[in-house]
Amino acid sequence: MKAWQFVGTDKPLELNEVEEPHAGPGEVVVDVKASGVCHSDVTALDDPGWMALFQHGLPRTMGHESAGVVSEVGEGMDHWEVGDRVGLAPVMSDGDALGYGKWDGGFAAKLRATDDNLVRLPDEVPFDLGAMATDAGLTAYHAIMTAGGAKEGMRVGVIGLGGLGYIGARCAVLAGAEVYGAEINPETQKLADEIGLAGVADSIDAFKDKDLQLIVDYAGFGTTTAAGIETLGEFGTLVQVGMGKLEATINTYPIIINQLTIKGSKSGTKEDLAGIYEIMKSGQLNPPVNHISHGEIPEAIDKLRKGGVIGRFIAMYE
Repeated sequence: MKAWQFVGTDKPLELNEVEEPHAGPGEVVVDVKASGVCHSDVTALDDPGWMALFQHGLPRTMGHESAGVVSEVGEGMDHWEVGDRVGLAPVMSDGDALGYGKWDGGFAAKLRATDDNLVRLPDEVPFDLGAMATDAGLTAYHAIMTAGGAKEGMRVGVIGLGGLGYIGARCAVLAGAEVYGAEINPETQKLADEIGLAGVADSIDAFKDKDLQLIVDYAGFGTTTAAGIETLGEFGTLVQVGMGKLEATINTYPIIINQLTIKGSKSGTKEDLAGIYEIMKSGQLNPPVNHISHGEIPEAIDKLRKGGVIGRFIAMYE
């Protein structure tokens, strides 16, 4: 089968012929039906700091957002059957990650998976959304619902309304929260009514008068983190998810005076993935998707590198 593989920093993905996987003990093989392209794929290709994740050697088939159908069941995996629809949480219990460590990812027609990351995909959730949910959805949901504790009646701010922020904001709205969004892209701002926002602006500090109890920063460009701290109400919580920049200059005065809490959040659990599948099952969460073919994955990565993309690129397989 053909696989798009990472071969080193500052090198394009290579389309290589690789052997089809087979299920060993404790494993299944999944026929990939959809695989998302993430901005972290861009960073992995461009930033030498990410080489540490590829400690099991190269080349490695990338693609950490996948959904598909079980096609082979290994020893000890009788609770799964051929034909089961599944999504794949990208991070294993040992910290290894699909498409980076020893587990090849979904930029190929088949992959191996284990109970560590297998989650049943409801029939009502299409494969494209099932794939998106495994990273963009899982990460967004975990940050705002699990780490942030968004709930009915809470006043919530969301910074960045792109792939993750759209999902996080919508989950909070559906939970009954009053949600305000910050987004610099005017085209993305137009999604405010679709998400159900109470207000949208270029910067979250436009909502200083709303006494926000929770702000989730899905952008992470330093200035966004600083603005979140300045905007929170007393005893508020900032959840940091975005990694647009890895440094921020912040004012400690509001942290002390308003007794703020700052949390970090990355990825999520199988339980988070099951939770967002339940929301998607209701039909009330439909983030924008751009369908591409397997052959268009490198082109999608280039577009993400340039910026301005609205919606998630999802490669659809036969």
